[in-house]
Amino acid sequence: MVSAAREAAPPAAPGAGAPHTAFGGAFAGKRVLITGHTGFKGAWLGAWLRRLGAHVSGYAIDVPTTPSLFDTLGGGASIDHHLGDVRDAAAVERVLRRVRPDYVFHLAAQAIVSTSYDDPLATLSTNVMGTATVLDALRRIGHRCTAVVITSDKCYENVEWVYGYRETDAMGGKDIYSASKGAAEHVFHAFQRSFFADVDGPVRLASARAGNVIGGGDWARDRIVVDCMVQWAEGRPVEIRSPRATRPWQHVLEPLSGYLALAARLQGDPALHGESFNFGPNAEQNRSVLELLQDLGRCWGHDDPSSLYTVTEDRPFNEAGLLKLNCDKALAQLRWQATLRYDECVRLVGDWYHAYYRGPRGTDMAALTAQHIARYEALAAERGLAWAAR
Repeated sequence: MVSAAREAAPPAAPGAGAPHTAFGGAFAGKRVLITGHTGFKGAWLGAWLRRLGAHVSGYAIDVPTTPSLFDTLGGGASIDHHLGDVRDAAAVERVLRRVRPDYVFHLAAQAIVSTSYDDPLATLSTNVMGTATVLDALRRIGHRCTAVVITSDKCYENVEWVYGYRETDAMGGKDIYSASKGAAEHVFHAFQRSFFADVDGPVRLASARAGNVIGGGDWARDRIVVDCMVQWAEGRPVEIRSPRATRPWQHVLEPLSGYLALAARLQGDPALHGESFNFGPNAEQNRSVLELLQDLGRCWGHDDPSSLYTVTEDRPFNEAGLLKLNCDKALAQLRWQATLRYDECVRLVGDWYHAYYRGPRGTDMAALTAQHIARYEALAAERGLAWAAR
């Protein structure tokens, strides 16, 4: 696909006051490229980086949903916006040469499990070859930068054990999506060892793994929180497949704080070059789908659980019953740990969607999103997290 990248200079970093000092001020005044910036996580990351004083550019194939968080936050007017396929080597290299980023966050991916069953080849080519294309472009241009490749907790071979998966556990998966994420990790490590082994070379790399991410502004298909919010906004109960399936739910800002902390530390610490890190919530956040649904419902004023959902036996694809991560490495080497309690996570998610669907006409969702980021930073600082120190 042909890139539609603009040739104008990146917009200036936010000018309302001094940049915020989280992450040691590592991103203030820096050029940052996000692949997949129009997606749910990418849009939140772009908003946070602008708050941190970065000059943010993005590269993505399209805006994946309607509505979308990207458009809700201002779309192309709020970021140096480039359109193109992450598998297009010439376009990716062209954008990297033009932006000349100090940091790269590679999030561009086919991120929907059910879509991988509909189109396995596109899932594999985007998630595997797309990652290879970005890394090869970094190899070719030799520009000094720090890059974090984001994959997924689904990269692990899930054997349904009760322990959290560690970064040294086997990659793999029983389905195409999981296989694509495991393969992306193999590609990352192969490129690092083959072309970026020198810690004093121009590029430093790390990978990051997270999952079960929820938050305001997600409208991707086949996600339980999205389904709840859309159906409840229309006054209808939501259909759920597996009410007793448990997940370690985490607000989107939790893994993003990990990605940012990793990038900030990686830039100055060669010992982290080539390493992989898990980012997940506190252990008490493991809740069933039904518990999450009921707790979100309370944010919408629902008191009768039976009015919220109907259970269907239709399970068109394999779903893991249990998958959680061990984040000891992030704590030991990055001094990173999750910030939010489960109830705080649920409240942030419920409040965002309630404001979008039920708030006063003209509610400024970009301002609300910024308030949620500020609230998260403040909680992290109050709780003594290293990255939020002021």
